Amino acid sequence: MMNNPTKVTGVILAGGQARRMNYRDKGLITYQGRPMVSYAIAALKTVTDQVIINANRSRDEYLQFDLPVIADQTDSFDGPLAGILTAMIYAETGVLAVIPCDSPLIRAEHILKLLSARTENDADIAVAFDGQRLHPVFLAIKTDLKTSLQDYLAGGQRKVDFWLTQQKWLAVDFSSEPDIFININTLTELSALENKETPCAPAAR
Repeated sequence: MMNNPTKVTGVILAGGQARRMNYRDKGLITYQGRPMVSYAIAALKTVTDQVIINANRSRDEYLQFDLPVIADQTDSFDGPLAGILTAMIYAETGVLAVIPCDSPLIRAEHILKLLSARTENDADIAVAFDGQRLHPVFLAIKTDLKTSLQDYLAGGQRKVDFWLTQQKWLAVDFSSEPDIFININTLTELSALENKETPCAPAAR
C-alpha cells in the first residue's frame, strides 16, 4: 500500500531496556500520578492522524491505552533507530512524528513546530535543537527513508546522530524552552522532576 504523504503517524519510543531504571519499563512508571507514556500520547494525538507505541516488552500493559503496539524487527534492543524503522514499516503515512516515552514535558505545540518546520523547508528530517545540542529522538521524519535506515542498521550501525547527518535534515530551534526535553532515566531524576512545579498535561484518555 502506498503511503499517504499528507498524513502523519505519531510514534512513541518505549522499546529500551531502561538499565538505569532497574529495568523497569519507563513508559509505565508514573509521573504526577500518570504513566509517562500518557503524556506522550496526549502530545501526539491532536496533531497526528494515528499514534503507535514501539515497545519490546510489557505489550499487554501498553495495549491498555487502546493504541497499536509494535515491537522492533529484532529482539536485541538495537536502540531508537530500530524502533523508528519498525514504525516506518508499519505506518501508511508519509511522515512520522517521533518522541520518547520518558519526556513528560513535551506538548502538542512542540510536535507541531517540528512537523511545520520539516514541511516548510522541504526537509527529510526535522530534529529538535535546544540551543546547545540536538535531541535526535524528537523528530519529524519522512517514511521513505526506510531503505536508507534498513541499510544503516544492517551494517551494524546504531548511532542516531550519524545516520541523521547523512540525510537532508534541519535543526528546529527550541532554545527558548530547553526544559521540555528533560527525560527521566533514573528514579532520582523522576523524584527531582516530581518535586518541581510543572504543569500537568491534559489526560490522554
